[in-house]
Amino acid sequence: MGFISRKIFPACGSMCVCCPALRSRSRQPVKRYKKLLSEIFPKSPDSPPNERKIVKLCEYAAKNPFRIPKIAKYLEERCYKELRYEHIKFINIVTEAYNKLLCMCKAQMAYFAVNLLNVVTELLDNSKQDAMRILGCETLTTFIYSQVDGTYTHSIEKFVHKVCKLAHEDREEHQRRCLKASSLQCLSAMVWFMAQYSYIFAALDEMVYATLDNYELDTRIDDDNEREPHHNWVDEVVRCEGRGAIVACDSSPSNMIIRPQPEKKDPSLLTREEIETPKVWAQICIQRMVELAKESTTLRQVLDPVFVYLDSRRHWVPQQGLAMVVLSDMLYWESSGNHQLILGAVIRHLDHKNVSHDPQLKSNIVQVAAALARQTRSRGVLAETGFVSDLCRHLRKSFQATLESVGQQESNLNILLQNSIEGCLLEIAKGIDNALPLFNMMAISLEKLPSSGIVARATIGSLMVLAHMISLALISSRSQQVFPEDLLVQLMKAMLHPNVEVRMGAHHIFSALLIPSSSHPRHEVASLHSGFVYEPRRWRSTNASAFASISALLEKLRREKDGIKSEKNGYNIHEDFKGKDNMEEDSKQGLVVKSSRNIYTISSIIDRTAASNMVEAEPYIMKLTEDQIMQLLSGFWIQATLSDNLPSNIEAISHSSVLTLISLRLKNINDNLVVRFFQLPLSLKDISLDPSNGTLTPAFQRSILMLSMSMLMFAAKIYQIPDLIDLIKSIVPFDADPYLGINEDFQVFVRPQADVKCYGFVSDNQRASSLLSELRDKIDESNNILMDILVRNLSTITELEIDDLMKQLSEPFTPDDAFMFGPRSILDLDHNQMTPYSKESLSFDEDVRTSQLLEDDARSEASVLDLSHFIPKAPASPSISNVINIGQLLQSVISCNFLQLHAMNLCMIINYRIF
Repeated sequence: MGFISRKIFPACGSMCVCCPALRSRSRQPVKRYKKLLSEIFPKSPDSPPNERKIVKLCEYAAKNPFRIPKIAKYLEERCYKELRYEHIKFINIVTEAYNKLLCMCKAQMAYFAVNLLNVVTELLDNSKQDAMRILGCETLTTFIYSQVDGTYTHSIEKFVHKVCKLAHEDREEHQRRCLKASSLQCLSAMVWFMAQYSYIFAALDEMVYATLDNYELDTRIDDDNEREPHHNWVDEVVRCEGRGAIVACDSSPSNMIIRPQPEKKDPSLLTREEIETPKVWAQICIQRMVELAKESTTLRQVLDPVFVYLDSRRHWVPQQGLAMVVLSDMLYWESSGNHQLILGAVIRHLDHKNVSHDPQLKSNIVQVAAALARQTRSRGVLAETGFVSDLCRHLRKSFQATLESVGQQESNLNILLQNSIEGCLLEIAKGIDNALPLFNMMAISLEKLPSSGIVARATIGSLMVLAHMISLALISSRSQQVFPEDLLVQLMKAMLHPNVEVRMGAHHIFSALLIPSSSHPRHEVASLHSGFVYEPRRWRSTNASAFASISALLEKLRREKDGIKSEKNGYNIHEDFKGKDNMEEDSKQGLVVKSSRNIYTISSIIDRTAASNMVEAEPYIMKLTEDQIMQLLSGFWIQATLSDNLPSNIEAISHSSVLTLISLRLKNINDNLVVRFFQLPLSLKDISLDPSNGTLTPAFQRSILMLSMSMLMFAAKIYQIPDLIDLIKSIVPFDADPYLGINEDFQVFVRPQADVKCYGFVSDNQRASSLLSELRDKIDESNNILMDILVRNLSTITELEIDDLMKQLSEPFTPDDAFMFGPRSILDLDHNQMTPYSKESLSFDEDVRTSQLLEDDARSEASVLDLSHFIPKAPASPSISNVINIGQLLQSVISCNFLQLHAMNLCMIINYRIF
């Protein structure tokens, strides 16, 4: 009938109003999609949804894609209607229909995506019922996973703020927990989308904050008393001394535990309970953020909001904070090789404006970085060492702040930060395979060392700590290498710095690198909390620990060379160097130094695993070339004759010369160098006894005498010349100097009870003058005997003739020409270190305040700049005249260059006037 009415009687529809069969609606064919849409909804709200009808509707839509817009529009309007009536089951049917469309009509998504997103918006904005918002999150999650390209990127990005707001819900009801879990599930899908299509949402920081709000602390870490004893962590962290108060560092051993690797969650394998747990989805979000950060730029975009969140919520405390948990998990899940980038980012965060002025917060961050370094090196070596310079810079700033601080609390916080940085450097050093970049970094820092007392002391203090860390790395690698030339040159220049404490620090660095004393259970780490000069305190000397291990090696060399066993006489090296027990026993008798407050201000960190190994290995010793040893001898000569030296500087020179002699003894070097080693203390002896020397005070001459005698006796000990030791002992008493003493190992040490403030006063000079007058006659009488003993023994040790030996030993020691006037001459000091107010010299750290450079170093600078007293005053001899002629030649060249430049300028003026 409908067909006839349309074709035959077109006007019938408007005329016959009574016939139902002829009405316009009945004439249209029945739309099948409408029938299917009506069938997916049950007749009563309590009836279950018909899944089969929903699938049938989606199959119809897939076969008739032109019907999809009307289907989607109908579902959207039906959702709005049911929302008004709060029919949750009907709304659930609508979202289920959309989910089926996403699955079966993915290629036709453009036909219904807008309607679906409108429904999601309405569901997320419904604040009356949490179930509606959960449905919205689930639907949006399904929509995100159904994407095949980045077409709807901006549409998805608009939902970030709404979803993050749901993730911040803080009530603990079951429904709210499910809502947070659903929102975090949606966030994880968004992170997956960003990684899949290489796009970073602008609101990534909001996503990070929402994730971390739900990232709970891991309770699997046991307490301290439940830890296994075989873990190789640091057991004792440095206890600090600061202005009478003792501050304990917060970095306890439990902070150094490596967290167990967490299980990586797979969203498709979660149980129902895990699906409803927010912390599980928070972990999945972090997992996917790590996968997203495959490049350093993207990693920085992810880590920046993480750090800001941890700063604002104070989550950096290693034991109770979230930082250790989150960052450790990120390291475990990182698979693209960015482990060290994460560690470097944590260390560089110390410069952030939220952190830079808070020593307590910086200390916590460094402790977390130390634990991360330990975890990172457990997976391999640390190839990247760039962040070490950042740590040293912050350590330098902390030392400088300690030197300038006026309050006890501020000083204690800086000490805490210093301890934390030392522990972090220790962990990094254990994972370093190649220390060459660190050597270069130290050389650059020393090259730019300023002359300002405070800044220079803080800088050299940070490098002292780094030197101990590098020594640990060298010992662990066991690879023999030559002392870096550039670093040695800069160290020798630093040994002539205007500040006496900086000079002492340079010797400390040289000693730590040349022969590290870490083969013993105690690893010594520099801890400079208020400069280099401290109040006396109990301290276990590192000298004996270093020499106890070296003695065995020297004994082995002698046996291999001589082919016989060393006979036990009074000067057997192995017998002279005692172990720890003998050291303590000797210290009770006052024979061994118990305190050396000037150069060895170090704090101990005990390693439990090392303590169990009582077998001592041969010590690691860096090699010195012949040219380097010659330069060091020349440097020792110049340093020993500086007029502003303190007893601590004499002690430092003595220790460095001893280590250099040991390196010389272990290396088969030419005979002339051995003779030079004896010539140096003999010349120092002559200077100390010269009454006509007007540049040196009697007190300082007395100190030089003690230095020369100790150097002679130690050299005699190394080369087995016991007669020389007996002779010197009979002439010069070890207690002749009230400030300096000579211990049983023939090393100079500063007496613990000596008041150095009175050193060089009038009364002290008077006592020193009378002492030198008494000793001068005795030493002059025994000079012939001393020379006879030396020549006789050196003629058997070396291949030189007796006449040549006598001639060389009789001549005064002169610095090496290459050291004084070569391309890396000590005369270059006036460019870097002798310019007290040069801003360019501070380029290693732009944060140094210019006002700090106004410290008065006039006395020290004058003593270093006056190079004339480096040339010994003695009767004319070929070697002396040569050096003087070279100096005169240098002055004449400079004068000629000046005159030539002046003449050129004059010619230019004349030419200008002519033209």
